[in-house]
Amino acid sequence: MREITASGLTVEEAKQNALEQLELTEDQVTFEIIDEGKKGILGVFGAKRAYIKVTEIVDRLKEGEFFLEQVTREMNAEVEIRAAKSEGEIIYELVGDKIALLIGKRGQTLNALQYLTHLVVNNNQSEYYTVVVDAENYRARRKETLEQLANKLAQKALTLGKEVKIEPMPSFERKIIHNALHDHENVSTASEGKDPNRHVVIKPHNK
Repeated sequence: MREITASGLTVEEAKQNALEQLELTEDQVTFEIIDEGKKGILGVFGAKRAYIKVTEIVDRLKEGEFFLEQVTREMNAEVEIRAAKSEGEIIYELVGDKIALLIGKRGQTLNALQYLTHLVVNNNQSEYYTVVVDAENYRARRKETLEQLANKLAQKALTLGKEVKIEPMPSFERKIIHNALHDHENVSTASEGKDPNRHVVIKPHNK
């Protein structure tokens, strides 16, 4: 996102100067008038220049898409990227021949791509977007796997009568575990430790 201050004899002239400098059109920027200036006597004596602040409007969906194109190209795993934006969320679906490489072991590579894309999309922005990077419906399959794991380990905690710790995972995956067992009558869950080793602990109520 680029931002400059421009001046001119009038506000309109300042706008045109800014657009020429940025090589953008008026619909690609926002304008904020700092000083409207003053014409002065006969348009010369006592004249004061107008100043405006001009900010480039960033297409955040395309920023993330461009980043993913660059990274996957560097990984020699070029893909088609299908991007969609809804209220508060941007989803990128990766389609290609080397998806397994981009997913990685237990989704670690895909999670890293998602985290980095999240940083790109939300960099220096006041409005926050949740960013999801998916490939071959991996997120839905992973969610189902984690829900099954949660219920299996909840039963293990009850059978053993003691806490069961789950391997460290990112916050959005820990949330799946918590949600899966939220209404369980006999166990509760808690996240413990610090990233990158933060993990979920399943605690039986009879402990």
